[in-house]
Amino acid sequence: MELDFSRQLHYFWALMPEMILCVCGMLVLLRGVSGKYKEQSVSTSGDPSFTGGAELGWLALGGILLSAMANGWLYGVEEIGRDSMIAVDGFRLFSNWVLLLASALAIMVSFAYVYRQRLQAGEFYGLILLSTAGMMFMTGARDLIVIFLGLEVMSISVYALTAFNRRDKKSAEAGLKYFLLGAFATGFFLYGIALVYGATGSTNVYDIGHVVSSGDASSTLLTIGIAFLTIGFGFKVSAVPFHMWTPDVYEGAPAPVTAFMSAAVKAAAFVAFLRVFMVGLDGAYDTWYPIMWWLAALTMVAANLMALVQSSVKRMLAYSSVAHAGYLLVAITASNQAAAAGLLFYLLIYAVMNVATFAVVIAVAHHAEQRMQVDDYAGFGWVQPMLGLSLTVFLLSLAGFPGTGGFMAKIFLLQAAADAQLWYLMVVLVLTTIASYWYYLRVAWFMWMKPQDADGQHDRVVVPLPMRIALVTSVAIVLYLGLFPGTAIDFARESVEGLGALSGAMPGLGQ
Repeated sequence: MELDFSRQLHYFWALMPEMILCVCGMLVLLRGVSGKYKEQSVSTSGDPSFTGGAELGWLALGGILLSAMANGWLYGVEEIGRDSMIAVDGFRLFSNWVLLLASALAIMVSFAYVYRQRLQAGEFYGLILLSTAGMMFMTGARDLIVIFLGLEVMSISVYALTAFNRRDKKSAEAGLKYFLLGAFATGFFLYGIALVYGATGSTNVYDIGHVVSSGDASSTLLTIGIAFLTIGFGFKVSAVPFHMWTPDVYEGAPAPVTAFMSAAVKAAAFVAFLRVFMVGLDGAYDTWYPIMWWLAALTMVAANLMALVQSSVKRMLAYSSVAHAGYLLVAITASNQAAAAGLLFYLLIYAVMNVATFAVVIAVAHHAEQRMQVDDYAGFGWVQPMLGLSLTVFLLSLAGFPGTGGFMAKIFLLQAAADAQLWYLMVVLVLTTIASYWYYLRVAWFMWMKPQDADGQHDRVVVPLPMRIALVTSVAIVLYLGLFPGTAIDFARESVEGLGALSGAMPGLGQ
């Protein structure tokens, strides 16, 4: 009896990382409305990372650290059964590491931006923590209703963050567009849940997998439900043709929010996408395989072609984010354990290099929304060599240059696609990757090869301590995982071992 109580108690605390983030988010919000933090106090050292409002940022980072410690503790918790609404498996815990890392990096690069733009620090950092908690609910859920609730908690917070700068009309416009299109896509997602429930009699991913694999599901309702779920997930991961919101929202949102959205929101959506389709709907693989194949191919081709003609760095990175969604869709199309591990590894690398890339963009813009054109980077590498070298490393990694983490991430995706014999999709991935070299290296060429204008557009910019830490850490991760990826990919493979065991008959994950 005592053992059973202990096990139940452990399972009750399985949501400890999410609960810590929620509590810390509320504490940051409450602390932010106190008289001390209503106005941004000036730092005596001149470093924005030590202002009064920035103390709330450090408090938010402390909450992420506590949540990370709780996530590590969960590795010692034994799950009771495999049909629960919340999973306690390696797949969820690895995903949590990615989300917590992306959130921490986003906060670290935002200190000076929040200070200079006179944003409410308590609300800003509190919303980041709450949206991260929603993402973690979403990625750890084994029930479609819980996934929907996590999606809503994440989305509402990100809607507010997108329109957070009330003095910027573009930010308000971006928030409104994101909210309207997001609400429309959420309707499709919820209707898809209803149809899948009608086809299988359950919203539990484990039960859905059994019903679909046994052939007892209503094929018509299931097919339409899969189509609607694909639309809902496709919007969140910015897959073509559901990407229409991405360029405008990424360009109009505050730069730290864009960094956070492009990394954390995409990672959470893909993890939930993978769990639903590769576990719950794996028995209907023949139904959704053609949809995913064409979605991946169209996203890779269209996004890279649109990125080639962009003159705004923010819009270019927005289409770059769409292109990377296409690469990740290859993993879902492959539907095997190698693909699941490759997707986790890719999300880890992508989160680091994308947030770090936006960190340099924020620094070039003097922690504002200026100097966002590619031409503005002329000669920047010689004026700020450390920032220039860091941005060059991140651009090469985004492009998939050998020796970087981005290259190894694409290699693992190609291996998974080869195991699934997706030869044509592999060719598309390789060709679009080669095409992406042009718009990534174009920025690097402007930094190092083109002299700056005579007006001296690049003054020395202040790089706060948290941003310096984030950049150094990101460069180290990108280069280390590019040269020595073995430990990380082995960890990812171990994390997906239990994923295929959730259902009795899963041919995709057994390939």
